[in-house]
Amino acid sequence: MKLALLVANRGFFPSSVIESAYDEMRQAALKAGVELLEIEKDKVKYGAVETTQEGMVYHDFLEDHHGEYDGVIICLPNFGDENGIKAALRDVNVPVLLQAYPDEIGKMDFAQRRDAFCGKLGLCAVFKQMGFKFTSGKPFVMHPLSDAFHKELTEFTAICNIVKKMRYMRLGVFGARTTAFKSVRFDEGAMERLGCDTESFDFTTVMEKYNEITADCEEAKFFKEKLLASADFCDAADYALDNLARFGATMMWFVKDQKLDAISVRCWSELQHLLHIAPCSLLGIFNSLGIPASCETDASNSIAMMALNAASGTPCGCLDINNNYGEDENKAILFHCGPLPVELMTGPGHIEEHLMFTKTQGENCSWGLNVGHIKPGVVTFAGARTENGEVHYYVEKGEVTDDEIESAYFGTPGVIKVDDLQDKLFSMQEEGFRHHTIITAGDHVREVEEALSKYLGYTRIKL
Repeated sequence: MKLALLVANRGFFPSSVIESAYDEMRQAALKAGVELLEIEKDKVKYGAVETTQEGMVYHDFLEDHHGEYDGVIICLPNFGDENGIKAALRDVNVPVLLQAYPDEIGKMDFAQRRDAFCGKLGLCAVFKQMGFKFTSGKPFVMHPLSDAFHKELTEFTAICNIVKKMRYMRLGVFGARTTAFKSVRFDEGAMERLGCDTESFDFTTVMEKYNEITADCEEAKFFKEKLLASADFCDAADYALDNLARFGATMMWFVKDQKLDAISVRCWSELQHLLHIAPCSLLGIFNSLGIPASCETDASNSIAMMALNAASGTPCGCLDINNNYGEDENKAILFHCGPLPVELMTGPGHIEEHLMFTKTQGENCSWGLNVGHIKPGVVTFAGARTENGEVHYYVEKGEVTDDEIESAYFGTPGVIKVDDLQDKLFSMQEEGFRHHTIITAGDHVREVEEALSKYLGYTRIKL
């Protein structure tokens, strides 16, 4: 992640605060794993921006490096100057982080006082007048070497990563909408207006490519290794591993050929009739590889998957909000047939058949479920859908617990605990969100909301 650093100045303050700001910002960036893009010091006085003219110089510097940086940090070591900053950032189309130094008790005389607190308020007023979007957290002022700023910078890099990946993303949908689920209908046009371009591939085209791929080709061998690392195939039919690997290689061919960033798959019931597999375990592998993959052609939830994956830097997974958990109103059972990446499971799973399909089609029709348990811990869960030309989403925090689920429970379950769950479920029902939710590890609510709502134009529905 590379961020452009703009250090601002107000002329009557000592130049020493500029030098120390550069040094401390470099230390903060190094700790956060961020590369800084800095203007040459001889281009503007002290290497800082104060006047409109200096702002124009910095503007040209950013233009010369267009496409190299993913965000901008504005550093206020003192009051700063809104005119220079305004001129510098007039064409910026990436997230902007605003940082201001705190003053110190005992150093409040005229020679040492910074007044960045006040300068930040003034700059925010100007940004509001301009309609300029920026990111700023709590506390209001932060020293670059503080724990608070480390958290702020880490979250800002996640915001930048979401915007970078989702401003122009390509989604591949394999097969028609899952026939039984009208709930997963979506508006391609609404998604494209916000940066998500959809390509659809009918199963005739997909199967033509599948038939060209052999079980011993390098691409299929790659998926065999991944499948065997994520699940135990000891009870699976002999053909299961080969067929799954070939289908994984088929989807990957489309990913590479069409430059897809995410995929959504019609997972039943053609694949059971044609290949005798269920692609659940394959979707988990794609998620592990950083290619968000949803099942049941829930294409609009690919928005949520992409956002959570980019925010956390770790895999995400698509689950059903499936059952109440006894009489505990703040708990529910999450479940799906096995499309989770192994990183979100307690360990490698067990490849099984899909009981719902064997019930109607007989045995040996649907090998590929990666059966196990969801890993306990704090998670972010989110969902997205289209309505009247807009894309709405929710994002919330919960905790997957280690509560026991009876051994006869089918699939890959886990219990989630969410504050005020009943109120949130009521909101989901009223707003028309799907029975699916997307999860990733950790608390990333702030990053997702900042990126999707503030910078990309999606509409958050607060549950």
